[in-house]
Amino acid sequence: MRSRRVLFASSLAGSLILASFAVLAAPKLARKPAAQVLPRYGMLVFSDLCVSSENGEFGGQRITLQRFAEVDTVLYEYTAGGLSWPVVASDVVIDPRGRQFYFTVQPPDEEERTIRGTLSEDGKALVLDGSYCNDAKMPMKLLRVSDFGRQAGVCRVCPPMKSAPAEPEPSPPETPAAPPQPAAPLQKIEAGRTTASLG
Repeated sequence: MRSRRVLFASSLAGSLILASFAVLAAPKLARKPAAQVLPRYGMLVFSDLCVSSENGEFGGQRITLQRFAEVDTVLYEYTAGGLSWPVVASDVVIDPRGRQFYFTVQPPDEEERTIRGTLSEDGKALVLDGSYCNDAKMPMKLLRVSDFGRQAGVCRVCPPMKSAPAEPEPSPPETPAAPPQPAAPLQKIEAGRTTASLG
């Protein structure tokens, strides 16, 4: 009876070892799909709207993305002294992973332009192509709005622009040197005469 138990236990242990090797050796067929940052449906708002401490005017941009079953739409707002009327974007394109999108807008009396953005890993910020205050080290970052009743923060002040080094004034053009004149023939000085008496 005891030998049967030992034989059963050893065969069970062997089976478990073989099963674990089979699991380790099997190819990983089922992988988790990449998490979608943007939800497929709903409305998201990204904004860096702020209030100037100097004059109390709004500054910044606001992008409202509306995702429907049929189409995605974007309302774009920006400041030009005061907050603009929303501009409805055309050509809204969102990548299948929901991590990047771009759209085209044409504000009144302005050229048409395309705005591109990439979402942060957690989807809580939209980083636009371009730079803040014309400084490539400061990207334009619009935070995702979750509290629509919050007060706008104070705008960051752009650092003073470094003035370009003054260019040296151009020097006046040099006048060409006069061509060398042929040397006058040497005169023979006779004894008892000076050069002053030659003439």
